[in-house]
Amino acid sequence: MDLNAILRAVREGNIDLETAEQQVRGLGFVSYSNIAKLDSHRKSRTGVIEAVLADCKEPEDVVEIARVMVAESGRVLITRVSATHLDALKAAFAPESLEWNSRARTVVIHDGTPAPRTGGVVGIISAGTADVPVAEEARVVAFEMGCETFAVYDVGVAGIHRLIPELQKLKEMKPGAVVVAAGREGTLPTVVSGLVDVPVIGLPVSTGYGAGGEGKAALLSMLQSCSILSVVNIDAGFVAGAFAARIANMVAVASRGPGPE
Repeated sequence: MDLNAILRAVREGNIDLETAEQQVRGLGFVSYSNIAKLDSHRKSRTGVIEAVLADCKEPEDVVEIARVMVAESGRVLITRVSATHLDALKAAFAPESLEWNSRARTVVIHDGTPAPRTGGVVGIISAGTADVPVAEEARVVAFEMGCETFAVYDVGVAGIHRLIPELQKLKEMKPGAVVVAAGREGTLPTVVSGLVDVPVIGLPVSTGYGAGGEGKAALLSMLQSCSILSVVNIDAGFVAGAFAARIANMVAVASRGPGPE
């Protein structure tokens, strides 16, 4: 039974709402062999796209999962793509259907279907150039979830004067949320959160070395922030981008006001 059939059954009084809810929650996955059940209704159910994590998957499985997702929804985002995965994807899909971001290590495969546009706007900031790959992953995710993105890179606290003019440009874009990626001591999200009037998501990055290296000091610093921000896990660019996009998309809906009666 598909969604329309379930709604029709409710309307006709053949099933109650509790049964209908259970049936709806069971919809929306497509099995690929015996190793993957792809959640094709994730976006409509939660507002977050279904993406494919390539890391730890065999290249041939990533290719076939991508085929299924494109057939279901027109485009698919693949993250943490290795050189081996990329070679397999390039061999399987036409060049014009494949969008590779070398910094983010993401691939988007599509059948010509464009990414949706929601009106949401997400700002992406990195403290250093070394933090850009994780920041770019967040940016790609936010874009695939319908948001316009505005990136400001290499404006960390070691030269804080670089941040101020760029922050003014960012404010003019009127973002609904801002992702700030920083490694080492992870101070920049706290600074940004004290200067902007929208939600800030701190994204700790595994740059840095020595005591507290590999993102640990950055994570703890963000969790101890004096200004208000949310914090995701180390190098969790996908989560940061998705969270920011959810906020920005909700802001965009609210700013449009109620629709016609």
